[in-house]
Amino acid sequence: MKKLITIFTMAGMLLCTGAVFAQRPAEDSPRTPTPRLPDGTVDLGGNGVWNLPYVTNIAARMEGFDEGKRPPFRPWAQAMWAYNRSNLVKYDPEGFCLPPGGPRSMGTPYPAEIIQNRDRILIIFEGGGHVWREIHMDGREHPPLEELNPTYFGHSVGHWEGDTLVVDTIGYNEKTWIDYNGHMHTEQLHTIEYITRPFKEVLHYVAVIDDPGAYTEPWTVQWDINWNDDQELQDYVCQENNKFLLDMVDDEGNPFFQKTNGL
Repeated sequence: MKKLITIFTMAGMLLCTGAVFAQRPAEDSPRTPTPRLPDGTVDLGGNGVWNLPYVTNIAARMEGFDEGKRPPFRPWAQAMWAYNRSNLVKYDPEGFCLPPGGPRSMGTPYPAEIIQNRDRILIIFEGGGHVWREIHMDGREHPPLEELNPTYFGHSVGHWEGDTLVVDTIGYNEKTWIDYNGHMHTEQLHTIEYITRPFKEVLHYVAVIDDPGAYTEPWTVQWDINWNDDQELQDYVCQENNKFLLDMVDDEGNPFFQKTNGL
């Protein structure tokens, strides 16, 4: 039982043996030229998967990050972040098998596959609720925000700027956190992501987080994602292994969240 509890503390839901924890590429790792489609467009997919890294504290991936630096919180958002930390993030939605959503979806440590078509791009996630994300590439604009039904991944439209995929997303619901560390957001969240593939082996991910409901100004995060040739997504359903974490106890009857931190 104690070993099982330790596994749950890693992210509240990391029970998939097929998950690959990405590490930053070594300096001497292969650097193969960027793959391209017949029309010259960068190919973000291929015969393999992207090994998403485990980004527990997205603030540590901010531009110009120094130890102790925090996002530009509004008072309520900072208070909620402190509260989530104080209770050892026991209310993390992803710990209850809800989708990660937003930039967190690119920092939840399970493989992901990108399927690239002319009019849309799909990102399929093995973990984090075993969900997918659709990016419209047909030139459409966002519907008015008041007409959108807020969802976990929001409404995404994308376009190419040279070799950079630019993805603009609005229409998020408030059921997700930005990361495992307890950073929250509102339905006003607007993200702009910049995705490049400088080499076959590396995807560089940048996200601008603009949420005037929770933060006083936009802030930018970034990280690298590693490629794994010939790996396939596994059939993983979080709900098959999920426990009601608030009621978990160890062999001595002590509440699970009073004995772990995982922060």
